[in-house]
Order: sequence, then C-alpha cells, then structure tokens
Amino acid sequence: MTNQEILSHIDHTLLKAVASWEDIKKLCDESLAYKTASVCIPPSYIRRVYEAYHAKGITIGTVVGFPLGYSVTPVKIREAEEAVAQGASEIDMVLNIGDIKNRDFDKVHEEIASLKQGVGAKILKVIIETCYLTEAEKIRLCEIVTAAKADYIKTSTGFGTGGAMLEDILLFKNHIGSQVKIKAAGGVKTREDLEVFLSAGCDRIGTSSAVALLTGGCGAGAC
Repeated sequence: MTNQEILSHIDHTLLKAVASWEDIKKLCDESLAYKTASVCIPPSYIRRVYEAYHAKGITIGTVVGFPLGYSVTPVKIREAEEAVAQGASEIDMVLNIGDIKNRDFDKVHEEIASLKQGVGAKILKVIIETCYLTEAEKIRLCEIVTAAKADYIKTSTGFGTGGAMLEDILLFKNHIGSQVKIKAAGGVKTREDLEVFLSAGCDRIGTSSAVALLTGGCGAGAC
C-alpha cells in the first residue's frame, strides 16, 4: 500500500480546544498538498475554511454532539444543519451513550435517522464510542446505524478511555449493511496500524498524525 493510497483514506483531523486559525490553515494546506480524504475541524472554523479553501477543492468534515454525545437530539440536528449551511459536507455525530445503556434503542435510531434527514445527501458518520460498549451493544448499533441509513459507523471520538480496536472493525464488518462504511479513530498512529486497519475494512481513518508520519512533516499543529 503506497503512502498516497493510505492518505486518500485519511480524515486529517484537528479538534483540540486550543486549535488556532494558523493550526487550522496548516491542516488544510497539508490536506490539499497530500490529497487526504478530508479535514475534520471544529464547527467554529467551518465558514472560514470554506471561504478560504472551498475553491481549492477541500472536503470539510466536522463534529456534532462532540465529544460526549449527550446533548439533546434537536440541538444535534440544529448543529448538523448549521454545519452543512456553513460549508461542511461530512458530519461525525456522537451518539448518546446513556440512551444505549438504558436500552432505549428506538430513541437511538430516531436520532440517527433525524440527523441523516437533516444533512440530506451529505455524509453522516455515527460515532458509537466502542470503549464504553459491550459486544452485544456494538452489534445492536451496527444494526441501528444500518437501518437509520447513515453512511458510516465510526469507532471513537479519540477523547474517550480508548480508541479504535481491530476486533471492532472485524465485528462491524459482520453486522453492518452493505451501504455502511467504517471509520476508525483514536490510537491509529503507526504506518503498520494504518495499513492493518485499511486492509481490515476501514474506508476512513481519523487521525492528526498520518500526514506527518507518512511525509516526514510535522502534522497538524505539531511543530
């Protein structure tokens, strides 16, 4: 697998609270230079990035209900709709883990379906935060994400107690529908990790370090 093949599956990510505009510009410049799949940035920077980089062909992703997922559904819908209106074309939403633990799976389905309706043809990725879930819960969520017609199931926020695990990717593959793709995030940091996760079935990997790792640069705001 070549560096460029790997980079074409990378959501080049910077979601730190202290991210400055200079950091975000560096991320975007790297994304364009190395042809990553997208940038994943804080919602507060979407409009500015769109105005500065849309004509250059950048794909903007952002997060909703991030990182804990327990904001109420109408707020998440509004967040997603506003993100799209400002120029985002990919939305990574965080599920309410409390709803999952309460086994309120109808509510989980309704939330995902509502956000998908809100973003329309834009891409919706559903972060299930695997580090907090049992295997049975993960399987149920694979089924719900599929039924709610989301575009991706995503392992992690990168802000939880654990990140992507290879066994979860293999579990997802066995339980998602054919239209659902897989994104890994959190802890995928070496070239070997990147290759292994992509070979296992991931279509996207969210990381801040892949560009630096593969190109010898400094990565998103790391210098």
